[in-house]
Amino acid sequence: MPESRDDSKYGSGIDDGLEPLSPLDITQATSIDALVSAMSHTAFGGRCVGEAADVLEAMLRDEACYRVLTISGAMTIAKQGLLVCEMIDRGWIHAIVTTGALMTHGLSEGAGLLHFKHKPSMRDEDLYSRGYNRVYDTIELEKNLDDVERILSDAFSELPEGSALSSRLICEQLGRHLERHAPGRAILVSAFKKGVPIFVPAFTDSELALDLSIYNHMREKQGRKRFTFDPFIDLDDYADRIRANDTLGIFTIGGGVPRNWAQQVGPYLEILRSRLGSEDPVRRFKYAVRICPEPVHWGGLSGCSYSEGVSWGKFVPPEEGGRFSEVYADATIAWPLIVRAVMERLGCVAKNAPADDRTASSPG
Repeated sequence: MPESRDDSKYGSGIDDGLEPLSPLDITQATSIDALVSAMSHTAFGGRCVGEAADVLEAMLRDEACYRVLTISGAMTIAKQGLLVCEMIDRGWIHAIVTTGALMTHGLSEGAGLLHFKHKPSMRDEDLYSRGYNRVYDTIELEKNLDDVERILSDAFSELPEGSALSSRLICEQLGRHLERHAPGRAILVSAFKKGVPIFVPAFTDSELALDLSIYNHMREKQGRKRFTFDPFIDLDDYADRIRANDTLGIFTIGGGVPRNWAQQVGPYLEILRSRLGSEDPVRRFKYAVRICPEPVHWGGLSGCSYSEGVSWGKFVPPEEGGRFSEVYADATIAWPLIVRAVMERLGCVAKNAPADDRTASSPG
């Protein structure tokens, strides 16, 4: 007879506080929120999507939370621009940190210009000769970029002589100009109307910056002064906004300069305090969600995971109330699901609701 096994030494899972999982029954999911909520009780990427929605919901329900959206990657040319508009128009976002390329392609879209699906049978050499700029599987017309340059020139002609510019001031001026001259929804317009600053820390790495440089050269030929560009205007502007808020949240698409620039504000204030003797407050992000398909060791997350970021003084540790979620997925798949699910949870899915009806004071 085999010896009887003593199972008393094994844990049941429940007695160690482990959370049981549930099979995903899609027949019971009657909404995007129900689907995403059910995914949070599964595993792998599906669980991450569900948990990210939970963190975003908590971030939005915390009325004291100042929320920053950072975006890298070709999200506007990938036609995700209205997602950003929704987050701005509904008062979910108080500041944006992004790339110049995203704003260039968003400006193109906001002006009513078209992007196209790439035809794989066309060689890249042929695309170049036809004025078709390829971004992965999508085409931005060179004609669009010429139109963007004209829009920028028209917008800059309205600025006072001798203006000192920063990326925030440039984006604000472009939003103001688009609202007057280009009907329709656009990130720059939504941000301008809601008073949401857009910061582009690597501004010179963009078509917008090339256009500004060309515009300055034209001014010189006309015997006029060049506009100056000072990135430290942005740095101190952003730091002032963070100083003014005790509770911070960050929602990140991709990595790159936008992510790190937005997060380094905590160490920046700490350095000012320790080296200059200032009375700057301690500021850490309490809530954080990131959607990015790359693992840490590839470097695409611009330096560190959230847990590593705690060691740099950028985030509130989980044991002190910090809530983080990292989704290793293509943002064009996960981002819409997370945002739509949270919209349903907050009861703010009004079909065709005009953007003007959404106030910045409420996350709904």
